[in-house]
Amino acid sequence: NVMDEYENIDIKDVEDTNGTNKEERRGEKRIIDKDQLLKRSQSEIAFLDNRIPRASTDLITPLPISFAEAGFFASHAEGQKPKIVWFGCSDSRVPAETVVQLGPGEIFVHRNIANQFNHTDLNSLSVLQYAVEHLGVEHIIVCGHTGCGGVSASLSNDQHGLVDHWLRNIKDIYYANKSKIDALPERKDRVNELVKFNVVQQVYNISATNIVQNVWDRGGKLEVHGWVYDLGTGLIDDLKINLKNAKDL
Repeated sequence: NVMDEYENIDIKDVEDTNGTNKEERRGEKRIIDKDQLLKRSQSEIAFLDNRIPRASTDLITPLPISFAEAGFFASHAEGQKPKIVWFGCSDSRVPAETVVQLGPGEIFVHRNIANQFNHTDLNSLSVLQYAVEHLGVEHIIVCGHTGCGGVSASLSNDQHGLVDHWLRNIKDIYYANKSKIDALPERKDRVNELVKFNVVQQVYNISATNIVQNVWDRGGKLEVHGWVYDLGTGLIDDLKINLKNAKDL
């Protein structure tokens, strides 16, 4: 079995064509320390069914499960039952499944520039309604990321074309928190601070919809979380804004 042979490879013993140990070369950039991975799994994403953290090498190799299992495609063709819906940024460096180490069928995903949730956006609203009312998800995650290009553009007065209309809401968030953001000396820090304020605002925007409010009125289980993914470390920063009912608003 090719998959079995792949799993049995000790990558510490594999040399690349230049004689460089792949484990060492990969370790410089990709592998997160096991203690950090364990901390992330047990704290920031602990509600994900308390799953056991996968090995650190899984962060640099394809997960050797799912596709090799008998009946995988047939079972997935019957339907999906994810417990999470993800509202994230379109940035190619922040794929939801990879960030939280979940497989196919485990997370329903919607992404756009700077992880916006606007009450006039029928796309986002439709995703939320389908996820909550038809899939029965129990967790809604809004995830921004450090160094977000959309957020950075919102801090400038330059014109960027059509996207400026989309970013207008983030500019409003900036003006509402201008004193706190401008107090930071470095532009990078100001961008990342606005990233956090933006995530918090989108959490409240989602929580204010009748889609979420109706679930809470019925006493249903539905939580809305705000996260920021750090591109520099690969770790999730839980902003500690976890809304479980209308009283949390």
